Amino acid sequence: MIQSQKILQKYWGHSSFRSSQKEIIEKVLENKDVLALLPTGGGKSICYQIPALSKDGVCLVISPLISLMKDQIENLDRKGIKAITIKQNSTIDEIVSLFDNLKYGSSKFLYISPERLQSEFILQKIKEININLIAVDEAHCISEWGHDFRPSYRQIKKIRGILPKVNMIALTASATKKVMVDIIENLDLNNVSVFKNSFFRNNVAYQIITLENKLGKLEQILKKNPFPTIIYTNSRRKTEDISTFINNKGYSSTFYHGGMSSDDKSKAFDSWVKEEKLIMVATNAFGMGIDKPNVKVVVHLDLPNSIENYVQEAGRAGRNGKKSFSVVLQNKNDIIAYKRNSLNNIPTIKEIKEVHQKLYQYFQIAKGEHIKTPFNFNFFTFCDTYQLQQKKTFTIVQILKNNGIVEISNKFNQKSSILFILSSKQLLNYKYKREFSKKLIDCILRSYVGVFHKETKINEFDIAKRIHTNSSQIKKELKKLDEINILKYTEANKDQELMFLLPREDDKTINKISKTILNYTTQQTIKAKELVIFINNNKVCRNIQLLNYFGEKEVSKCKICDVCISKKNKNPKGIEQQILDLFKKQKEISQDEIIALLNSDESSILIHLRYLLSKDRIGLSDTNKFFLL
Repeated sequence: MIQSQKILQKYWGHSSFRSSQKEIIEKVLENKDVLALLPTGGGKSICYQIPALSKDGVCLVISPLISLMKDQIENLDRKGIKAITIKQNSTIDEIVSLFDNLKYGSSKFLYISPERLQSEFILQKIKEININLIAVDEAHCISEWGHDFRPSYRQIKKIRGILPKVNMIALTASATKKVMVDIIENLDLNNVSVFKNSFFRNNVAYQIITLENKLGKLEQILKKNPFPTIIYTNSRRKTEDISTFINNKGYSSTFYHGGMSSDDKSKAFDSWVKEEKLIMVATNAFGMGIDKPNVKVVVHLDLPNSIENYVQEAGRAGRNGKKSFSVVLQNKNDIIAYKRNSLNNIPTIKEIKEVHQKLYQYFQIAKGEHIKTPFNFNFFTFCDTYQLQQKKTFTIVQILKNNGIVEISNKFNQKSSILFILSSKQLLNYKYKREFSKKLIDCILRSYVGVFHKETKINEFDIAKRIHTNSSQIKKELKKLDEINILKYTEANKDQELMFLLPREDDKTINKISKTILNYTTQQTIKAKELVIFINNNKVCRNIQLLNYFGEKEVSKCKICDVCISKKNKNPKGIEQQILDLFKKQKEISQDEIIALLNSDESSILIHLRYLLSKDRIGLSDTNKFFLL
């Protein structure tokens, strides 16, 4: 371990390892298979990077996301450690050259996606180099009971046949016992040493706040905490709308969702990491690999998909060890909507068969036929054609993808473009019917050159930010301007490519995997119900609930979550006094302002407001504001 500590000091500047890191590294250096469950921000990457640097050869790192690989490679590069990956759209010659560099150069790490391991050519090239360790990052993706199931992870064990003498380390931040069993079995881990650190985060205050005016409370949270923040919401449109709302209130934010191009995602991510924008509003597409240590607050404006998702998303707060907050803003309508969206959108086998059959019909593929070239696929047009419910159909298509029946990829290789039909002189004299049209055109003319002479690429997201609206409004207005012949607007092609991996056999195909599908839909139902129980349970410490979910039984109260704090403040005078204290700073305060300012349950606050009114301690003005009597 002396060598390992020297490496730790040299490249990471630390004199000692965190909990379990030393023991994990020792086992890896003994050429043992290891499963390491370390909480988010627990220093998982060091557990394979240091052993790899201690030995001759190259470490093969299997990772699910391009952004995650890019981040790891850049971190190593800053330390003076060489690491590479196979870029998208690499030619055969480029891949051969890359492996030659690995064979004869000084690179210590090859980062690769699990999909790459399905290529016999790639497997053969890996066999030709000296691999000293196989590291499987985000290993929970291998399990249908995990929260980010990736069927390609099931193919990883192929590498064991090619490199039978090389040991493997699997790493994840969240896994139940069932997921741990799946990881060990599906990776063929032999005589595996399992290390599982507690998920207890003594610096993260979990708070579930019940209230109606979420935006008012959100504004109050941002005002109190001018630090890096993540706000999670459940729709792409809402990320833009909430970001616009926040910016209009004088805060700096950007947004991130799965419908954005890679370039737009990178710009948003970089502006947040560099703290040009303090607040990131995102869907759960802003997920694995987010390793910013000074995030102070993570807010969920909508309920997370599962407890696993919640722990990972909330766990992005306070990685620097300082006190931080995970806040879920919710009300009864959220619970109803969550049950409707999660439970009602879990499909039956019959519904899966129907959508599967319609996909073949949509592309006019006959029974027994197998067309091996991809089709342009617009999901929304497909749903409209057959009057299908979009959310449930999306789930079904994902199930078909996860089970190797279809392959779907996004096409973001085209940007929107505009060309003005009116001349600059005509435009100058044009009488606008709507002020918004003029505002939009003025912004375009300031931002882009050549728009009167050639089709010019534009970015609706950037334009929306500049005039404080959302991209949907920009697109809508541009289409109107196109219809009245002011300009020609060509919207970016956001179609997907769909490829059928099997010949058309209709029900027979689904029957073969029906047991797997039923397992998946059953566990989705269980996960949804468990999350609702967690949100509604305001009797047991949040930390204890979460730790029990992941199999930790001997745990103590955190003393900083909403449940623990409410028990400290159980004396009714506590909330009454807090309300009365607010009038020391403001003469009149609205009900929504009081709810936003106090860290208490909305229903409790309303009870105490009514009590204070009945006792003539406070009054209510004509403008519905409370004042001290």
